[in-house]
Amino acid sequence: MKMINKAAAAILLSILLTMALTGCQSKGAKPPEAAQNSSEKNTPDQQAKGESNSTAPASEDSEGQRAEAIKEGSIEKQGNVVLKELAFVYNKHTIAISDTANEDQIEQMLGKPDNLKSHTYSADDGTNMDTLIGFTEKVYTYPGLEIKTISIPDGKQDSIFHIEMTDPKYATVRNVKAGDSLDTLKNAYPEGKLLGDGAPDEEDDFRFEPSNYVDVMSFHIKDAKVKSIQIYSLLD
Repeated sequence: MKMINKAAAAILLSILLTMALTGCQSKGAKPPEAAQNSSEKNTPDQQAKGESNSTAPASEDSEGQRAEAIKEGSIEKQGNVVLKELAFVYNKHTIAISDTANEDQIEQMLGKPDNLKSHTYSADDGTNMDTLIGFTEKVYTYPGLEIKTISIPDGKQDSIFHIEMTDPKYATVRNVKAGDSLDTLKNAYPEGKLLGDGAPDEEDDFRFEPSNYVDVMSFHIKDAKVKSIQIYSLLD
């Protein structure tokens, strides 16, 4: 009877062990090798995802920096010309467009002119300058220099609106004069430009003007040299 009980206990213990092993397998437990292989298979994908997530913010920051670097309006544009640039110098006198100057003042600065003409515009003078009716224009002529002034009605003082120089003794405020080379002119007035093709063996005009397009300095070029200089203000 005791032997039967021992045999039954052994059978029962065997059944319990078998059930325990079966329960572990049903829960999906993996041996160490399987777990390691599974980890190695997942690692590349996880690393790729990790790299993608880590680089995305950096890319956005980089794009933001580039957008800031090329932002328009950060560089101030300059280059407007002051009116006194449109002038010439003679015997330490600087004479500019829009300067007021009567006959006595002109003579004090430049000497007595070879010729002086005066004309008051009217409706029947044949000039068709209706906008200047009542204005008086004076032309002072010197060897290699001509200056024109104009005065509005009601007795206001004359002002210079046109200067033309062909004699090298009259130079601009940047010391360019008739007879200078085109290269000298370009170096002195880098803001200016040739209006034509600018071929050395052809005639052309080199213009220097402020942004208002009303006050102008024009250099006539022939054979790559300055032949004459005109400084003028357009009259309405």
